[in-house]
Amino acid sequence: MVNTSQIPKLPLPSSLLGSEIGSFTEFTVTQRMPAIVRRVVVENNFSPDINTSLETLAKELPKGYLRPLGNDTGVDFHAWQTYLESYKGQRWVDVPWFFAETYFYRLILEITNYFRPGLWQAIDPFELQKSQGLEASLDSTILLCAQVDKWLNDSQVKGTSNQIALITLLYFALWGNRVDLSLWSAFESDRSRFDIQNQLAHILVNDADLVSKLLTSSQRERIDFVVDNAGFELVCDLCLVDFLLGSGLADRVYLHLKPHPTFVSDATIKDVYHTINFLAATGHQQVTSFAQRLQENIESGHLVLCEDYFWTSPLAFWEIPNSLKNELANASLIVVKGDANYRRLLGDRHWNFTTNIADIVCYLPAPMVALRTLKSEVVVGLKSQVIEEVAKSDPSWLTNGQWGLVQLVV
Repeated sequence: MVNTSQIPKLPLPSSLLGSEIGSFTEFTVTQRMPAIVRRVVVENNFSPDINTSLETLAKELPKGYLRPLGNDTGVDFHAWQTYLESYKGQRWVDVPWFFAETYFYRLILEITNYFRPGLWQAIDPFELQKSQGLEASLDSTILLCAQVDKWLNDSQVKGTSNQIALITLLYFALWGNRVDLSLWSAFESDRSRFDIQNQLAHILVNDADLVSKLLTSSQRERIDFVVDNAGFELVCDLCLVDFLLGSGLADRVYLHLKPHPTFVSDATIKDVYHTINFLAATGHQQVTSFAQRLQENIESGHLVLCEDYFWTSPLAFWEIPNSLKNELANASLIVVKGDANYRRLLGDRHWNFTTNIADIVCYLPAPMVALRTLKSEVVVGLKSQVIEEVAKSDPSWLTNGQWGLVQLVV
């Protein structure tokens, strides 16, 4: 059952659509999405029939109409039948963009027999890109793990030191999103290398200090992460988790992960285990120690990996099922990662950029911080002067992933 009793305080503006000429949304539906599905063909050894069906989907996206699901065995099959009712007979570019994207990735899984019974193991069509992204950032991972190890060894130090570590790890969790594989190729140069301090001027709203004070003011029994991407971003998230647990700032951390592959690089429970195993096999002492701590925290119940089909649905965040909302109510802080999750927070709608985010995200049962680099034309909470300045300096600021937000709602 969906809880719609508490939605944004403001009237809902229109949804982003692929039919908006010249928009990043149009570019995504008509060009990026066809390119993504064609890359699935290239990077996997699917049958000719599957490849033909994938190519048909690629050709349908720019001007074609939504196709129905077949009759697969996915847990969310009947839910998608319901979601599709409102959009029967409509073109991909005419339905809300968030719906189009989430359905697009669900269709790829159906076409590639991800939910087919009898298969020994479901094939993640994006596995190669995820693995390449993780491997390409190994040098950065080694440096970050070494720093976290130092902080934890020093962590009998309280107060200010913990705040410095937390703020730095929040920035890594923010900018780790830059290697989102749906926007950049994992085979290009390593985009995980960056200087945190040089990025401060690119954070349009920065509540990192408030978040660190919230976390260090008293022990937070439980922190929940709504996770975004696998690869180096997941490593950054896990480093923050490791520090929260290792320093005693949190007793438990819950990671909310996708129940199946989506948005190319979004992390599943399987991706978390793959990442830990990869780190454990590196042979670098601090990295293997990091992996061991993560595994021990999972085994002891201090780090909990969970999934819900809400995270792969086309629903706005305020349509969260009561069961999941009640689960999040146990958190002292909810950390919402990445662009797609941010779009879900705002219902992927044309809000005025100066709208107070607290007037929209008033439906969550606990304080929330959004860590997001901008990769879509959806944003709120900005000052008019900031908008004018960034638009002058960078015409593509809304979508190029060069600008970030650390937005706290309490």
